[in-house]
Amino acid sequence: QVQLVESGGGLVEPGGSLRLSCAASGFTFSHYAMVWYRQAPGKERDFLARVDSANNTLYADFVKGRFTMSRDNAKNTVALQMNSLKPEDTAVYYCKARNEYSGGEYWGQGTQVTVSS
Repeated sequence: QVQLVESGGGLVEPGGSLRLSCAASGFTFSHYAMVWYRQAPGKERDFLARVDSANNTLYADFVKGRFTMSRDNAKNTVALQMNSLKPEDTAVYYCKARNEYSGGEYWGQGTQVTVSS
């Protein structure tokens, strides 16, 4: 059974940090690029960051310098370290796995991040 489980969300003050994790199971993790997205209320889902099977990373311009994505193939996990958080970072954060050969995708259920004083 394929599972992507995000964790680490919560309430943080502006300027604070959070580290999100996504634990994968049920598929060959090393064959998949992993991607973080977010969706704020009433808005479209936005791409944030991606790490491929070769550990190459790609970031959306608006998170460069603040967010860092990493993957651990031994643990089948990816993380998103988020620093200098702003109220506009408030959203549900989603993890996606995309097969680099077939294009097949899996999504997690999301984790809520709220940035507020």
